[in-house]
Amino acid sequence: MAAITLEHLAHSYDPKPGPEAQFALQEINHTWEDGRAYALLGPSGCGKTTLLNIISGLLTPTRGRVLFDDQDVSTAATAQRNIAQVFQFPVVYDTMTVRDNLAFPLHNRGLDKPYIAQRVQHIAKMIGLESDLHKKARGLTTDLKQKISLGRGMVRDDVNAILFDEPLTVIDPHLKWELRTQLKSLHQQFGHTMIYVTHDQTEALTFAEKVVVMHDGRVVQIGTPKQLFETPAHKFVGYFIGSPGMNFLPIQLSGCRAKIGETSIIFSHDYGQPSGDVQLGIRPEFVRFTKGEGLPVRINSVRDVGRHKFVNASLSGGEINIALAEGTILETDSSHVIFDKDKISIFCDDWRVEGEEISSPHRGAK
Repeated sequence: MAAITLEHLAHSYDPKPGPEAQFALQEINHTWEDGRAYALLGPSGCGKTTLLNIISGLLTPTRGRVLFDDQDVSTAATAQRNIAQVFQFPVVYDTMTVRDNLAFPLHNRGLDKPYIAQRVQHIAKMIGLESDLHKKARGLTTDLKQKISLGRGMVRDDVNAILFDEPLTVIDPHLKWELRTQLKSLHQQFGHTMIYVTHDQTEALTFAEKVVVMHDGRVVQIGTPKQLFETPAHKFVGYFIGSPGMNFLPIQLSGCRAKIGETSIIFSHDYGQPSGDVQLGIRPEFVRFTKGEGLPVRINSVRDVGRHKFVNASLSGGEINIALAEGTILETDSSHVIFDKDKISIFCDDWRVEGEEISSPHRGAK
C-alpha cells in the first residue's frame, strides 16, 4: 500500500498546449492517503479517467509529478507501480476457469500453491463466486465476468493501490448495491488504497470515505459525503450532489442583508460586499412551507416518490424544489417558504463564499 501524491499535476492531449483551457486536466495538488477509499466523481468528459490513467501509468502527465510514498513514478511503467486496475468492461481469460482467472496474478508472482488456493477461496467467497470456481469464464454472464475482474484486482495483498474505472457500469442494477457493499467490506478488511471512478453519486457516496468531485477538468471539491451535501465549495457540487440538487436563487447581497425579488432576508453571517454573480443556494430538504411568513411562492406541481414528496414552485421569477417528508400534508394555503438558516450557502461566480458569524444576528425572512 502507498500514499499517492500529485504535485502540480496537469495534462493536455495537445502536444504543445497553450492556455489553461486546452488542458483536459487542470492543475491539481493532492495526497491520497495510504489505506483510504476515495471516489472520483463527475460527469462524462470531466477528466476523471484521464487522472486515473495518469496515476496508473497509462498516461504520462504534461506537467507535474506522481509520487508513491515519496518516490517519483511519473514516467514509470504501469507494471513498475505495483497496482491493480479494474476497468469498465470485464477483462477475463475465457478459456480459463474462474479459479484460474482469480489465481493468475498470484501464479505470475510464483507464490506457494497452498497460499494461492486459500487466497482464491477467500476472495471468491467475499464476492459470491464460490459456486462458480470450476466453470469456464467463456459461458458466464457479463455480471459474473466483471465479478472475476473485481476479484482478480483484489486477490493480491501487496499492491500499492487498486484503481476502479466505472466497474459497475455493466452490472445489473439489483446487483450493484451488493457489489458496492462487498468492495467496502474488502477495503475495511485489507486496507488497500482504493480510487473508484464513477459518474454515479450513489456509488461514490456509499463507497468512499472521501469524494473528489471534478468538473470541466478541474477538481472543485474534496470532502466527505456530509461536507459535499451540506457545504458545497462550488455550485456544480451543489447541483450534482443530491436528487434533486441544490436550489440557486440570484440575490442582491450586502453584509448580512440580501434581497430575493422584493423580499429582504437577514442572515446570521456577514458576507461582505461580493461582486459578480451572487447566488443563494439551499437544498430542497432545508426549505419549509409557511402560511404568510417568508418568501412568497406559487406551487406548480407535486411529485410523490414514496418516502418524500417533491414540490416544484415558482419564486421571484425562477423555480425552487421543496422536499416534504413522508406523511407531510401540504396545506392548500401554503403560500410562503422559509429556509433553514444554518443550511444556506452563498456563491459568487460559482465559488462558495464563507461569511463571518455575527454575534447577535437578526434572523429570518421579512
